[in-house]
Amino acid sequence: MRFTRLGTGRMLLACLLVVCSAVPRADTALPAAAIATAHPLATDAGVSVLSQGGNAFDAAVAVTATLGVVEPYSSGLGGGGFWLLHRASDGYQIMVDGRETAPQAAHRDMYLSKAGVVLPRQSVDGPLSAGIPGVPAALEHIARRYGRLPLAKSLQPAIELARRGFAVTPEYRRMAGFRLSALEQSPAAAAVFLDQGTVPDDGYLIRQPDLGRTLEAIAGHGGDGFYRGPVAAALVQGVRQAGGIWTAEDLHRYTVVERQPVSGSFRDLRIVSASPPSSGGVALVTMLNVLAGFDLAGVEPVTRTHLIVEAMRLAYRDRAEHLGDPDFIPVPTERLTGQQHADGLRREIRLDRATASAALPVPGPEGADTSHFSIIDRHGNRVAATLSINYPFGSAFMPAGTGVLLNDEMDDFSAKPGAPNVYGLVGGDANAIAPGKRPLSSMSPTFVESQGGVAVLGTPGGSRIISMVLLGILDLSAGRGPDSWVALPRFHHQYLPDVVQHEPGALDEPLRAALQQLGHRLHALSGRYGNMQAVYWDRLGGQVLAASDPRGQGKALVWRVDEGPQAPVPRQKRDGKAMESHGQ
Repeated sequence: MRFTRLGTGRMLLACLLVVCSAVPRADTALPAAAIATAHPLATDAGVSVLSQGGNAFDAAVAVTATLGVVEPYSSGLGGGGFWLLHRASDGYQIMVDGRETAPQAAHRDMYLSKAGVVLPRQSVDGPLSAGIPGVPAALEHIARRYGRLPLAKSLQPAIELARRGFAVTPEYRRMAGFRLSALEQSPAAAAVFLDQGTVPDDGYLIRQPDLGRTLEAIAGHGGDGFYRGPVAAALVQGVRQAGGIWTAEDLHRYTVVERQPVSGSFRDLRIVSASPPSSGGVALVTMLNVLAGFDLAGVEPVTRTHLIVEAMRLAYRDRAEHLGDPDFIPVPTERLTGQQHADGLRREIRLDRATASAALPVPGPEGADTSHFSIIDRHGNRVAATLSINYPFGSAFMPAGTGVLLNDEMDDFSAKPGAPNVYGLVGGDANAIAPGKRPLSSMSPTFVESQGGVAVLGTPGGSRIISMVLLGILDLSAGRGPDSWVALPRFHHQYLPDVVQHEPGALDEPLRAALQQLGHRLHALSGRYGNMQAVYWDRLGGQVLAASDPRGQGKALVWRVDEGPQAPVPRQKRDGKAMESHGQ
């Protein structure tokens, strides 16, 4: 769609054509390519690989690895993620599941005391909180099956950055300060990420020679460079010496899984998103199906906001009860994303009163500094990927000699049915800990397709990821472009706790008062959240757009690449500089 409000006739025509036009023709050439990532150096790495003849999948490998170097508080080789892929030549779409798995020695009650009480911090700090990482296996899988370049070439930008270092930013200092006490407990992590035990000053160079050598091992030997051999031995030794439960067999057994994405529709839009063990796609489609039964554009702002909040509440309640690793439990994806289920949920919504979450049956959680990137190349290949090590700096533990900062994704399991995790999300038996199981996630890399164009979007933000992507899709449906999706003020409800969280400026005073009259409890956050990255191919306008969330330090770039391995040529220039968008 073009980013003007469509008339009724044009909208009906778009609805009729969307099914046959949602997937681009194989011979379609875009006027430009685009990348939006959470860090300028990661965007530059993707550009470098594309300029050497790589496709969007090669660029995704480069961006993933580079983010793990320059955003150690968000992602890395010690974490996991979901990569949503679209191959333009045949319209093939798949989700690469590189989510972490529980070690074989893990068990349901491993974070409970003898009295059955959840032990604080054990699923958050230190090696006992770490699942078996999936990023290294995903890098090899995507490069080998979908890329055009050797893995070693796509990993080269990350290897060079690990060697020469990157400069500390205010965002780095904020995250390191938040996790200072945990980082201090790991000598190897403290030596890399702190300056003599203190948070480094702006501009201080973070050099990671051990991480560079681990990346070189992966470049030379693929996944075996991480899951077997000297790196694997050092990982297991370091984890076990510090009280963790990893074994060499845990690393040998790890494999990525390809899963069919979740899909649905809203108005003239076709939604393709992450499938379980992510809850993102199921919850998004559920919310949109519920909201499709209301005229959101024709009601007052308070009613519109109320309806969106109620749809969030009900979908997050489903998340808590039904969703988990589909390799371990039956997940009723078709039922939860079906119209009949949405019709039933919609009947539970009152226009004049907020639903009390306590009135809904309680069953029997995701990281604040996850990272996301979006890519589309000139051939129409595209990637939406959300990566995580969970809490900022993950477990804050690094096995000596590896340079690998481990995740604390075990906290995303339900340690006890009905008990909240570190982000306040509750879970039930479906997400209980089991050996080899993948924890439930909120990561929601998403494609949105229509007659008018193709959007690639996603964001970090823990439990709020799904609601942020929902608001972005509703903004797209209203005819606005990616600059608006990434910047609009946000609000969120996740079933429990029963409050509407909102950013400063998201709800004005009259709207807050009206929502409270309906029975909603509001919680104003002290700061803004999320870091959405989005690209959009505007078919009708013949242009490609990109935007990086102004809340972050990311970079969105649109450019035209000449045929062959040529240097990128800026799409436009403004004051003599390439047109790009930096977060703040």
